[in-house]
Amino acid sequence: MFSGIIESVADIQKVQEFNSLVRIWVQRPQSFDDLSVGDSIAVDGCCLTIEEFTDQQIQFALGFETLSLLKIRPSQLEKKVVNLERSLRFGDRMHGHMVSGHIEGLGIVRNKTWQGDSLVFQIEISQTLRPSLWKKGSVCLHGVSLTVNEVGNDYFEVCLIPETLKQTNLVNLEVGASVHIETDYLAKALFERWKFWQKDSEHGI
Repeated sequence: MFSGIIESVADIQKVQEFNSLVRIWVQRPQSFDDLSVGDSIAVDGCCLTIEEFTDQQIQFALGFETLSLLKIRPSQLEKKVVNLERSLRFGDRMHGHMVSGHIEGLGIVRNKTWQGDSLVFQIEISQTLRPSLWKKGSVCLHGVSLTVNEVGNDYFEVCLIPETLKQTNLVNLEVGASVHIETDYLAKALFERWKFWQKDSEHGI
């Protein structure tokens, strides 16, 4: 599990395609001094497993399911700057919200507006994600824990404060860009339970 509070941004330094998976080598932040093979790290919000690492790089594999969900080609990963967060430890403070690192889908940046020193994004979403989003609820974009400011039929808005802009790669997103979305797992649980109740109600249970 993660918190959605980004620890570092780093470059993808190398990309190689192997049949149905892609391996990436990410620049290792100096603060990541407690790594082990098999550890989980959220890379732009996607939970990936460390295969190998050196003092300079961390190696991950992206499988077929991940590549299909993210709709990304290996060439698009080269030299990309990604958000990184190590998994939580029991006893850590929770500054964001509980994040699983399981991306549910992609959003599209519909609008990008500066409000003073803060940046407001309007993100277009699919109807499958809409039920798990509500005003003042939580959402994770590229691994970043954010508060939902507004919700429409096919979009939601978030506001990025200067500290978030400084510590993450979200400021680099332009209109038309895709962004990884994970909705609040408590919201998902409530929605799934509601669907279950609705189904039972229809059958008179």
